[in-house]
Amino acid sequence: MRHEELVSVLALQKVEGVGDIIAKKLLSHFKSAREIFETGSRDLREAGIGTALIPKFKDKSVFAKAEAEARIILDSGIKVCCFLDEDYPERLKHCVDGPLLLFSTGNIDLTNRKIISIVGTRNATAYGNEFCRKLVSDLAPLNPIIVSGFALGIDIIAHQAALENDLQTIAVIGNGLKQVYPKAHKKYIGPINSNGGFFSEFWSNAYPAPENFVRRNRIVAGMSEATIIIESAEKGGSLITANLANDYNRDVFAVPGRVSDVYSQGCNKLIKTQRAHLLTGAADLIYMMNWDLKTDAKPIQKQLFVSLSDEEQIIYDFLVQNGKETLDVIATDCGISVYRLSSVLLTMELKSAIRPLPGKVFEAI
Repeated sequence: MRHEELVSVLALQKVEGVGDIIAKKLLSHFKSAREIFETGSRDLREAGIGTALIPKFKDKSVFAKAEAEARIILDSGIKVCCFLDEDYPERLKHCVDGPLLLFSTGNIDLTNRKIISIVGTRNATAYGNEFCRKLVSDLAPLNPIIVSGFALGIDIIAHQAALENDLQTIAVIGNGLKQVYPKAHKKYIGPINSNGGFFSEFWSNAYPAPENFVRRNRIVAGMSEATIIIESAEKGGSLITANLANDYNRDVFAVPGRVSDVYSQGCNKLIKTQRAHLLTGAADLIYMMNWDLKTDAKPIQKQLFVSLSDEEQIIYDFLVQNGKETLDVIATDCGISVYRLSSVLLTMELKSAIRPLPGKVFEAI
C-alpha cells in the first residue's frame, strides 16, 4: 500500500462514528481512502453516509494522528493489509464485521492451507494441556496453520505445540504490535515470528484494554475453517469465540470433560446445546471436516492411534477389511463374547480407532 493511501486509511479509522463496517462500505464504493476525504457531501450521501456523520470527514486532525502511526509502521517493519488486498485472510473477508486493516509481523503464509483455531481457558489443567498437545501432534501430517490468542493457558499451549511440530502458528492479539501482553510470553515472540507471526487490528502502541479481546476473538473465529474449544468454564472468552464462529457459519468443536470439572462445563454445554461437535481426537476433526480422507487417511491413522492390544488389533483389522458391522457380527466373527466386546469397543473408541454408529454398528476410523 502506498504511503499516501495508508495515511488516508488510518485517518479513516480515526473519523468519529466510523467503524469497520462503514469504513469497508466506503472503501468498496470509492476504491480509495483519499477520495473519501476529497469527495463532496452528495457523493457521501449516495454511498450511504448519514447527514449527521458527513461533517466528521472534514476533521483534518485525523491526518496528523495517521501520519504519526504510519511513521511507526514504516520504522518498525510492520506489514499492513487492507480487506481489499489479496493477502487479507480469505475467510475473514466474508465476515461483515471483519477489521478494515490487519497489522502483522513474521512470516505468515495463508495460501492453500487448512487453518484451525484452538482456544480455551487461561487455567488449563493437565488434561487440557495433554489433549491440546496430542491433538496438534496428531494433526501435524495435514500441515495446518494453528491460530490462537497468545493468552495464558490453552492459547499458548496451542502455539507451543504448533512450534514443536514445525507447524505455522498465528497469534492474534488484543493490543498493538509494539506492546507485549502478557509480559511472560515475550520469549515466544521470536519463535512465533520465525514460523508464523502475529496479527492485530490495533494501532502499534495500543494497550490491551478488556474490550479489545472480544474484538480479537472475532478474528480468531473468522479466519479459520474450524474453531476448537479445549476447556472452558461456563462463562469465558472461549465461549464468545465459539459463538462468533457459529455466527460466521464455521465448524465448532468442543472437548468433553467430567460434569464436575469447572473447566469442562463450558465445553459440555456447547455440546449439549448442539453449538459444537464433540471432539475426542484428531480423527473426529478430520472426519467432520472431510479433510484429505482418500489421500491422507492411512498415513495419518498410524500417527493418530496409540498402540492397540492384540484383541483390539483383531477387531480393528476386521473392521478395516469388512467396513461397517454390527456388534453381534463383530463378536461372532472375531470370537469375542458380546459382554467382553462392548468393553473393548469402548476402549477403542476412546483411542479414536473406531467410531460408533446408530444401531450398534461400528466402523474403523
